[in-house]
Amino acid sequence: MSLHRQLQQRAAENRPIRIGLIGAGKFGSMYLAQVPRTPGVQLVAIADLSPVAARANLARVGWEAGRSAARSADEALREGTTWITEDWQAVTRHPQIDVVVECTGHPVAAVAHCLDAFAHGKHVVNVTVEADAFCGPLLARRAQEAGVVYSLAFGDQPALICDLVDWARSCGFPVVAAGRGHKWLPHFSASTPETVWGHYGLTPEQAQRGGLNPKMFNSFLDGSKPSIESAAVANATGLAVPSDGLLYPPAAIDQIPNVTRPRSEGGVLEHKGMVEVVSSLQADGTPIPYDIRMGVWVTVEGETAYIRNCFEEYNAKTDDSGRYFTLYKRWHLIGLEVGMSVASVTLRREPTGAAVAWNADVVATAKRDLAVGETLDGEGGYTVWGKLLPVQRSLAFGGLPLGLAHDVKLVRPVKAGQSLCWDDVVMDQTTPAFQLRRELEALFAR
Repeated sequence: MSLHRQLQQRAAENRPIRIGLIGAGKFGSMYLAQVPRTPGVQLVAIADLSPVAARANLARVGWEAGRSAARSADEALREGTTWITEDWQAVTRHPQIDVVVECTGHPVAAVAHCLDAFAHGKHVVNVTVEADAFCGPLLARRAQEAGVVYSLAFGDQPALICDLVDWARSCGFPVVAAGRGHKWLPHFSASTPETVWGHYGLTPEQAQRGGLNPKMFNSFLDGSKPSIESAAVANATGLAVPSDGLLYPPAAIDQIPNVTRPRSEGGVLEHKGMVEVVSSLQADGTPIPYDIRMGVWVTVEGETAYIRNCFEEYNAKTDDSGRYFTLYKRWHLIGLEVGMSVASVTLRREPTGAAVAWNADVVATAKRDLAVGETLDGEGGYTVWGKLLPVQRSLAFGGLPLGLAHDVKLVRPVKAGQSLCWDDVVMDQTTPAFQLRRELEALFAR
């Protein structure tokens, strides 16, 4: 039975999936816009550090005021409404909430939220992919040990890429490469929240109208988020990553099969079976007319003459050799699609992407010369951006994961372009996020 039919059945039985949301910012608001239009679900509680801002976002997306007037989770359950609170543990620990959607965007906090939800029998849809990038394999393991499901969020590009990879492999195709699009030029890695909108292609007025966070959007532009999302995909699919960071080859959609094939055959890949990100700009900054900037793709191989003939007979656009074919989705709708994950983890007990390996890491890398005593401000900020590396290389020099490069002080100077290591900073070692990451490193070293 389809997910939608199952949701309709839950609605008819007055047995909705009971959801708790942590974080009602931009991504969370997009999901909130869909909740009233989805059968068989009830958003029982929203936890946010600013209930006032959460209510403002509910109004922004069209919720009626009475819909979020509950004074407790129990009242919300009785009346079919929603409770807003500052207490995230009231969400992760309420016995009648089935699934928690972690949507804070704060990786250190997200790890604590996920672990507490697992401990109290909750499935988790983790929108905060920054957390998954540095300790996803152990988050997935902790969920399995607790008998619940941990999942990346559908609508976000990693889960959509995982879906395409699963399609390819289930059809019998070897996956040559998979990834997303991005607007990229090398100097974007030095972008800050002050320069983001000019590079990104929005006016400050458009950004203000949409309630867009310049630091968050800069994390996309400066390459941090593409690296984070590529790491999540590599760890969820077993694909490899480039040895010295993403290459961002420019390509129109019909040229992706030519570009995302091995170097020995005219492409950019070191070998088959890798993640990569395709740029929507030529090296000189010229926009590519039919680009994949907001989309996702997978390149597969037709291994036999018969399969390659089928590509030709059905007018599938391949590379010049006829051997490689790319399937793609040109757009993703981000938070508007999260309902797929909520339904999948609850009704099918299947994640829409979760780490099964540890192949990739994202290491904090200096945007400029950094001095002793400076405080790192994490992805999208003024100090560091995230570079995608194979785990073996990151571990070899003790790479500092970008997701933990928040509010930590430097104890050694770092040159622009240099990747940081643990010894460059002093860090709070008491957080669950730090401890889980170090446990992951210890397991991998065995």
